[in-house]
Amino acid sequence: MILRRIARPMLATVFIASGVDALRKPTGRAEMAGDFIESSLNALPENVSAAVPHDPELLVRINGAVQVGGGLLLATGKFPRIAALGLAGSLVPTTFAGHPFWQETDPAKRNLQRTQFLKNVSLAGGLLIAAADTEGKPSLAWRGKRKASAATAAVTAALPVGAKAGSSAWDSIVERTHEGASVLGEKSEEAAELLRDRAPELTEAARERSTEWADKVRDRAPELAEAARERSTEWADKVRDRAPELAEAARERSTEWADKVRDRAPELTEAARERSTEWADKVRDRAPELAEAARERSTEWAEKIGDRSAEVAELIGDRAPELADSAKSLAATAQDKAEAGRRRWRKAVS
Repeated sequence: MILRRIARPMLATVFIASGVDALRKPTGRAEMAGDFIESSLNALPENVSAAVPHDPELLVRINGAVQVGGGLLLATGKFPRIAALGLAGSLVPTTFAGHPFWQETDPAKRNLQRTQFLKNVSLAGGLLIAAADTEGKPSLAWRGKRKASAATAAVTAALPVGAKAGSSAWDSIVERTHEGASVLGEKSEEAAELLRDRAPELTEAARERSTEWADKVRDRAPELAEAARERSTEWADKVRDRAPELAEAARERSTEWADKVRDRAPELTEAARERSTEWADKVRDRAPELAEAARERSTEWAEKIGDRSAEVAELIGDRAPELADSAKSLAATAQDKAEAGRRRWRKAVS
């Protein structure tokens, strides 16, 4: 809002000017505030008074630095609420130490000091208003109360009907957590027990299925063999019928390729000779290395085969059902391919 951008620098001007003057010339202010500082330190507890500086000029400079820093923050709109609160606090010693109108006997000086005192009180009131200004946003207290209410409502909704807030609510949450953990443990133990009880049954079922598929493959083996023999006879008849045509085509193509090879024979022979000489040299140079590598690999593979023979045998036994399924699938695929080939040959012959 543009009004805040204008009002804040206006309010901060007097504090910046006063703070700069206190930093540059603290002596006069220190003399005026000497009695107030001494009485204030005497009123404080000894442990607090010992930690506070007793030099009036140093205290005046500290107060002036607070006013300059707070005034700049307020004027630029950086942390304006904190800056306004700090400036209001700095006005307290300045007002009571610099304008004690009740101690003046001269009426003119007393009126002047009273006016300055009331001016500082008015400034403090304006600073308190600025410190409470949230610029239309909810205050921290309101937001904190709203968050607390939402959290309480969420916890209450999660509790069983009739559960109360506070320690009883927490006890209810703990109780329900323990109950859920107990139920989960019981369910997991029940599942493990069920699997352990049914393990022999599942193993026996798998063994029976594998035996069943093996029997089916063994029973259909003669049928598949006969079908393959018939297909091979059919293909042989078709090849025999088309043999003259294929032979003529092969003769024509072979004559063509023979002419091409004859034309390029010297070039191909020279290239083959060069490559054979090159490869022979490479093989001769690397023969000891290749022989040693072959010996090492053969030894390594022999050891691996010896080590894994038992494992491979066990794996074959475990995968018997899967192999039976694969054999059945291959048989069906072979039959489909043979049927497709028969249709293609029939189409080609016709």
